[in-house]
Amino acid sequence: MSSSRPYLLRGFYEWIVDNSLTPYLLVDATLPGVLVPPASVSNGQIVLNVNSAAVQRLTLDNDAVRFGARFAGVHWEICVPIEAVLAVYAKENGRGITFNDEEQDQPGTPSPDNSDSPVTGRPQLKLVT
Repeated sequence: MSSSRPYLLRGFYEWIVDNSLTPYLLVDATLPGVLVPPASVSNGQIVLNVNSAAVQRLTLDNDAVRFGARFAGVHWEICVPIEAVLAVYAKENGRGITFNDEEQDQPGTPSPDNSDSPVTGRPQLKLVT
């Protein structure tokens, strides 16, 4: 299965915007493929305001977040691979989602449904009235 991260990112971004709040991305700027202004990076991370008033041509694709923005008066084309997004949250109240490495779907990882073991005994259903 593909990673759920880009879908969750888009969903939380839309939810934050729909509630008239400012969406921020917390990004791991040390990962390969991250293109952000180095002067704005602190402790290997950067917080990006991705409100439509602050960016141009925002795309939240399955592989990366891309947009144009100005930093200290200089135009930058920002590219953040999806795996570098650590969180998306609202500036005003901090509500959003944080992503961890274990949330990244791993190809070939078996699902925990234990479908190999046979089902024995009677079903454990009860009638509720």
